Amino acid sequence: MAVTFSEALSRAPMRPFQWLTVAVCMLILVCDGMDLQLLGIVAPLVIDTFGTDSTTFGWAMGAALVGFGIGSWVGGQLGDTIGRRWTLALAALVFSLATVGAGSSSGVWHMAGWRLVGGLGFGAAYANALAMAGEWLPDRWRAVAVSTLSVGTPIGGTIVGWIGPDLAAAHGWEGTFVRIGLATMVLVLIIAAVLRDSPSFLLAFGKTEAAQRNARLVLREEVPLAPERHETDSADGPSIGVLHKSNTRVNTGIGLAFAAAAMVAYSILSWSTVMLTDRGFSLAAAGNAVAWAGITSMIGSILVGLAMRRFGSKPVMLAISAVLVLLLIALGSAVEAVSPAAATAPGAAEQALVTWLIAAAGGFFSAAIAGMYVMMTHAYPQSCRSAGIGFGIFMSRVGAISATAFGGGLLSLGGTSTVPFFAVLTVSAALIAAAAFVVDRHVPSLAEAERRRMAAA
Repeated sequence: MAVTFSEALSRAPMRPFQWLTVAVCMLILVCDGMDLQLLGIVAPLVIDTFGTDSTTFGWAMGAALVGFGIGSWVGGQLGDTIGRRWTLALAALVFSLATVGAGSSSGVWHMAGWRLVGGLGFGAAYANALAMAGEWLPDRWRAVAVSTLSVGTPIGGTIVGWIGPDLAAAHGWEGTFVRIGLATMVLVLIIAAVLRDSPSFLLAFGKTEAAQRNARLVLREEVPLAPERHETDSADGPSIGVLHKSNTRVNTGIGLAFAAAAMVAYSILSWSTVMLTDRGFSLAAAGNAVAWAGITSMIGSILVGLAMRRFGSKPVMLAISAVLVLLLIALGSAVEAVSPAAATAPGAAEQALVTWLIAAAGGFFSAAIAGMYVMMTHAYPQSCRSAGIGFGIFMSRVGAISATAFGGGLLSLGGTSTVPFFAVLTVSAALIAAAAFVVDRHVPSLAEAERRRMAAA
């Protein structure tokens, strides 16, 4: 009797090829993060070379975010059409060549052009790496692995933060771009040599022989495979696009929640140093608060996968939204209680409270973002999984760009008060609950998954 590849995986132990696939997908996202965040590390040197100001240079900084949003959706659709493997190889080639090209930039708009192109590759790589890893894993590992993969990009940013300044000192910012870009280009060969499209993807295109061949990489016994079934399957057939009417609630809930979570995350990460130094914090103390948020972000991203595996995605996303609302109210109150910089500097206790509240918020807004990836790999059917993840990332870029563009305006609107800034963030945190109430296809809890399995048997 034929079974789906997912059903076959659920009955088999994890094999080395599956761990290798996850490791390569993580490597892709780490390299993605290195190339994506390199400009931020060497920005002072580039600004000095171009003889421009930080406001004008912001166009070059923001171009990668725009490209990331477009590339995630378009690249996701490409992955659903030609396969995750070759789309990943193409995405890696695009962002590594764009990084090399950025080293030849002679001005802000030249740099912005290269960063826009690089962003297309960054986004396409992200959407397809998550989709591919998810398709090679059984349900019992998928949530944890996908949420863990989401920390690959910040890890890449951390690595380039360590090595970037030394490379720039030795080779200039131009040589740093060239060397990082050439190093990440090796990914193209690794992807071609190691990764394979999943049997689930191949069966959807009627490639039964190729699907059976790839299935042998992880299944000890020859098992007749059937195409994946999804709850969206209907009279229209199993192949649908991301904007199909059956995806309306998923698209709406994910879109709202992802944009809102990114709005909170990028507002805190981008504007905390400005907000806190205006309140008398030293730049080092303000930077320390943001650094702690980066650390808790990685922890929260991993833990949310474990929580969703145990309890399911609906209660977890609802809890994240509620706790984040409370944390932002507390953080806003703590910041408001600190006298502006013109008065006395904040005491050690006040600084510690604000720092730890920012760190706690970092853990929860990152858990929300990682949780979205877990939900999308479950909620979207095989035929539009990469594009669905790409759509979610696109919506997150809307929130990220809004935070970057308007966060400063919200701080200015309040004058010496941060109430408008935190009011918007608190509402955004509440909107994350859309992922719980609007989405109609949730990751089941362990108990629910077991009940379904027993019922199917």
